[in-house]
Amino acid sequence: MIALIAKELRLSLRHGAESMAALLFFIIAGTLFAFGVGPDPAILGRIAPGVVWVTALLAALLPLERLFAPDFEDGTLDLLLLSGWPAYAIAAAKTAVHWVTTGLPLLLIAAPLAVMLRLPGDKLPLLMLSLLPGTLIFSLLGTLAAALTTGARRGAILMPLITLPLMIPSLIFGTAAASSPNPAPSFYMIFAMLLVALPLAPIGTGLALRAAAE
Repeated sequence: MIALIAKELRLSLRHGAESMAALLFFIIAGTLFAFGVGPDPAILGRIAPGVVWVTALLAALLPLERLFAPDFEDGTLDLLLLSGWPAYAIAAAKTAVHWVTTGLPLLLIAAPLAVMLRLPGDKLPLLMLSLLPGTLIFSLLGTLAAALTTGARRGAILMPLITLPLMIPSLIFGTAAASSPNPAPSFYMIFAMLLVALPLAPIGTGLALRAAAE
């Protein structure tokens, strides 16, 4: 597992433009909301959690198209599946690399973006705490969607159609956790969704990869 994650990280660093594009999209899209809504601190502070969550979700989708496609095209995926490794372990490694290269940087940049959007200081820790499981869910479900569309014609079009409906519940509860006067129920829900996705998403991704290879 460590060797596979290290290999994927080296490849991600070698092709770092995709991760950088996701980060730039996150910053630019969040900034555009400030220009579109206006400089009123009350309005910006009220919509800041939703803006950060929506832009983070969309940014997390950008690198997914290339998550399995190169391995599928050059035969690496077939070799990994024939190596005796469980398919869910390959899926878990890919998910970990996606979160490290995309989800973690988004999480780190979210704080200054939220401050720029005039998010009240007492809400910032709640936003960051909600984004931690949120970005993990984005990586888990995004990897599943990438596997489902591997080898499919026009997979880049199908992937958002599959991914976005799955991510809407986490978006709803994550935004509520960062902005509601009583955030505890929303935090319970989003962490519960993470606990469900952690074992099930890699298993589903592994099955989708075997189906794509066959």
